[in-house]
Amino acid sequence: MKKICLLIAAFWSSTSLAQVPTDVGLELVNSVSGNMGVRHAGDGSGRLFVINQDGAIRVIDDQDNLLATPFLDIDAKVNSGGNEQGLLGLAFHPNYSSNGYFYVNYTKSGSNSGDTIIERYSVSAGDANVADPNSGVVIMRVIQDFANHNGGNILFGPDGYLYIGMGDGGSGGDPLDRGLNLGSALGSMLRIDVDGNNAPNHPAPVMNEDHVCPQDGAGQYGIPADNPFVGTAGACPEIWTYGLRNPWRWSFDRDTGDMFIGDVGQGAREEISFQPANGGGENFGWNCREGDIAYNGCPDSSAYTAPILVKTHGSSRCSITGGYRYRGPVGSIQGDYIYGDYCSGQIWFANNAGGPWTEDEWSNTGGVNFSFQLTSFGEDEDGNVYIVRRSGDIYRITGDPLPDDLIFASDFE
Repeated sequence: MKKICLLIAAFWSSTSLAQVPTDVGLELVNSVSGNMGVRHAGDGSGRLFVINQDGAIRVIDDQDNLLATPFLDIDAKVNSGGNEQGLLGLAFHPNYSSNGYFYVNYTKSGSNSGDTIIERYSVSAGDANVADPNSGVVIMRVIQDFANHNGGNILFGPDGYLYIGMGDGGSGGDPLDRGLNLGSALGSMLRIDVDGNNAPNHPAPVMNEDHVCPQDGAGQYGIPADNPFVGTAGACPEIWTYGLRNPWRWSFDRDTGDMFIGDVGQGAREEISFQPANGGGENFGWNCREGDIAYNGCPDSSAYTAPILVKTHGSSRCSITGGYRYRGPVGSIQGDYIYGDYCSGQIWFANNAGGPWTEDEWSNTGGVNFSFQLTSFGEDEDGNVYIVRRSGDIYRITGDPLPDDLIFASDFE
């Protein structure tokens, strides 16, 4: 029986290699202006939580209704004046159902304006749809060099650790060379243990011209012992991978734990980088490599982890928006990685079921025009994937569901 299920799952995964299936469509869920993405709490409620750039988190219930009262509003703390600044990320603790903790990523207003803040909040005691605005605890502050390239996405991995995607600090071309500097939290994917404070692996933060490790949040997190640069002289021990320019949106494959990173390019290449579930320590090459070409006069090197997908600029393409590998109810796109471009609104379905990665552009979106608005993708508890426009519209990808009796190979241990 197990072998039969494996064959059925493989059939469904491979059907999208030739073209995007004709049964795939979109349905409008709701709209929240300034939308930076949607998340779920993993609590069985079926709710979506919408990230608003100005500093609010809104709730869409399991009937797709937008609740009038924000879940959280921290507008006063958030510097959202810049195009790439604001409330940018949201992640719910794996044990949210029992501890009520969730985490936000925003650019700070007031003192140290523009710096990245990772802060923990708690749901209120009396209303599951409203957080306690006074419960904020700063976990980490990362000094930003400029107003752009803040990254912003945060997610808990299948290992229970919090991952934080940091851009290279901004301007253009990484003028302070943060991307390849292990002494800087910028241009890196950070990985921390929000439930621990293992002091031996967590040295005091370092800050000087060349070394800018995370500040503040003393005692609020620990460093996983298997982080690849723990004990490396001069390195920030929070770093999991590095050599990133601006990992705007990235995700984990909920079945395998693999990480897909949409890393925004400089002026010629956009890329999707890949880190397998058993990885860690990868160097994605920025600012010596942009996508699949050399940059900044650096010689090419086998030390750089090459992207799995690359997009050249042209046809209005300008900025990658990373998405999700589909594991939801639609049968024909199982295993497809879905991502897009912010400026053109182009959306691609990619798959490596046949070996090398192949992809097709989705041209039949039912008349929905995502041009210059495609800020993010999202995923709900059931694996449905959502496409988000900055103007506010949230669309759910639909299609013919899997047979009720289909069992996937991932259901077997």
